[in-house]
Amino acid sequence: MRALELSAEQAAVFDTIESTRENIFVTGRAGTGKSTLLNHLSWNTSKQVVICAPTGVAALNVGGQTIHSLFRLPIGVIADHEIEQNADVRKLLNTIDTLVIDEVSMVNADLVDAMDRSLRQARQKPHEAFGGVQLVLFGDPYQLAPVPGDADERAYFSDQYRSMWFFDAKVWNETHLRIFELTTIHRQHEEEFKYMLNAVRHGMVTAEIAQRLNETGARPAPTDDAITLATRNDTVNRINASALKQLSGKVRTAKAEISGEFGGRAYPADESLELKVGARVMFLRNDPDQRWVNGTVGTVTKIASTVFVEVEGEQHEVQPAVWEKYKYSYSSSTKQLKRDIVAEFTQFPLRLAWAVTIHKSQGKTYDRAIVDLGQRSFAPGQTYVALSRITALEGLYLSRPLRPSDIIVDENVMRFMSRATMVPGIAAI
Repeated sequence: MRALELSAEQAAVFDTIESTRENIFVTGRAGTGKSTLLNHLSWNTSKQVVICAPTGVAALNVGGQTIHSLFRLPIGVIADHEIEQNADVRKLLNTIDTLVIDEVSMVNADLVDAMDRSLRQARQKPHEAFGGVQLVLFGDPYQLAPVPGDADERAYFSDQYRSMWFFDAKVWNETHLRIFELTTIHRQHEEEFKYMLNAVRHGMVTAEIAQRLNETGARPAPTDDAITLATRNDTVNRINASALKQLSGKVRTAKAEISGEFGGRAYPADESLELKVGARVMFLRNDPDQRWVNGTVGTVTKIASTVFVEVEGEQHEVQPAVWEKYKYSYSSSTKQLKRDIVAEFTQFPLRLAWAVTIHKSQGKTYDRAIVDLGQRSFAPGQTYVALSRITALEGLYLSRPLRPSDIIVDENVMRFMSRATMVPGIAAI
């Protein structure tokens, strides 16, 4: 994992992070290598870096901590309430050079301002944005949006902020955010499909593009290895349960081993994984020996103390994987940050894969997929996320034709991201 080669544009961003104190937002279309760059940064930085993310699963995926647990912030809108900090939190926040936030598009403006206030308070730098800490943000606002709260929270945001998005936090009135948009797509290679995906991303789908996508997607779906990407959990559960039931043989259940304090139910894999020989499964992690990647689909051929999965004609023995939950702390003896494992989740890195939600397909790559938007696509970016998982146009199957109402782009995102294209790759707010 540590030796991944960076492209020239990834290396340029890494050098900027390392050699400056600028606040940086790393974005780019699906498949441009944001995760590769973040992984490289975490292994190779010379700075005291802390990595966090808005959700438990996102934090697990990047070996970080959730924002709320790192800063000890209450859940919900923090507004101008006093932020309580004990000595441990203050010491920890004082050792950070660079704070990395992954999936930042899910972070709302109020939480960004709360982090700003927390860092100023802990570091006793009331007049310096983020208390002098460099922020490095990763994410694509065209793919994932912040989740609106209840009616009161929505009313608060409409009163206090231009929008809920992280880029409309008040702290940006006092400091710059430099935007790097990665442009080299590593997932898809056909120029025509890249062009169409970009049109979907920006909500600029012409009648010709829609016709081409719909004509391609209208073919009968393959029954063997195409995964269904659906908008709703109940659709996914129904498809997977029905397909598993149709297989002969006995259901075998693997129970996850959980140690330490995981908190909530934000597990990275099924707590109870039900399998049969013949089940179609998807890998949930990259293999250190590069036999499969996160999103590879295969078929269970044998279940013993381990699980054997056939991928493209080759059988692999799959061992349980361990997901580690980390917590940062300050070591007074070394005057350094420590990153300790506080919980572990052990389970086979597999999930039934006749279907998966579009949300859970985030970051995955599939050669072939059936996109099922149900009655309607109901979230900005949802259709783009689904289509952009697929490596080639020939791998696209649609359960129904795309409609104009399926292509939803948040106008706030268009306003913010238009600044990223004024100068190729670079802009500031």
